[in-house]
Amino acid sequence: MTTQLITRDWRLPAALTLLAAGLVAAFALHTHWGAFLQWCLAAQITLHRYLVMYLLQLNNHQYSGGLWLLTGAFFYGVLHAIGPGHGKFIVATYLSTNKESETAARMVPLLGSLMQGVSAILFVFILAVGFNLASGDLSESRWYVEKVSAVLIGGFGAYIIWRAVKSLRPRALRIRSLTHVHDAQCGCGHHGVGVSTQGDWKTRLGVILAIGARPCSGAIMILLFSNALGIVTWGMAAVMTMAFGTALSIMGLSLAVRYARNRTAALFGSESGRLRWLVPGLKIAGGVALMLFALVLFLTVIPVSANGDYIAAGC
Repeated sequence: MTTQLITRDWRLPAALTLLAAGLVAAFALHTHWGAFLQWCLAAQITLHRYLVMYLLQLNNHQYSGGLWLLTGAFFYGVLHAIGPGHGKFIVATYLSTNKESETAARMVPLLGSLMQGVSAILFVFILAVGFNLASGDLSESRWYVEKVSAVLIGGFGAYIIWRAVKSLRPRALRIRSLTHVHDAQCGCGHHGVGVSTQGDWKTRLGVILAIGARPCSGAIMILLFSNALGIVTWGMAAVMTMAFGTALSIMGLSLAVRYARNRTAALFGSESGRLRWLVPGLKIAGGVALMLFALVLFLTVIPVSANGDYIAAGC
């Protein structure tokens, strides 16, 4: 009893402290957001130039450029994950509104980020190599791919909302089921008692596809340049190394979001307690946020350029 009272006494100060810290962080981010975006874009453009230089060194049989190419690609991926992007928003929204295991919190962003690299490779080799499209045609194809990926993200948000709304009805049935008696031969199951609230494989697959369906424009540029130089293997290695760097950064974010969610749930009470009704509401809010984010992505895709536009934000 004493322990419970102490825990309850600490809940309000801890909640106020977390709220104050969140407000300060949000204000600082809002104040310096423009400068932060400019810095991210300038750093990515600088790294792009170095990656192109290392590809040229490899083309001139200076094989030390290969090591620098992979190192630069890795740090480009890490830097890219720090900047704004759809993958981080999807992972943060999903893990903050869904209870997940630590393994899933690691593997989902890892596979999603690696799929981004695979998507870029498929995009270039199907369109640039297979169909021999020119730069302007590739730019138009990239425009369509990003539009479709925004639709997929919105569809995933709608799926989360549908699952949350669907979960409300079984919960009401389980409450009514507690009024009758069960025995060993009942055969009616546990009526939801002890059922895990962790995500299922379909939802996790949806997160992976929503992240990986949109290839990074920087990776596309590296692949196109390496293909023009005839060193495609190095370009593919650089792209997957880039994707791995992005994956490590997003994995760190996902674990932090999962930890914050679990601590918040422990602070304010178990999901099976009086706050359990909030879980579907949070999932619906997360789905709505994903749909709004997808709408912004759909409306703000960079227009097609006849000269190509492979250095773009939002990879």
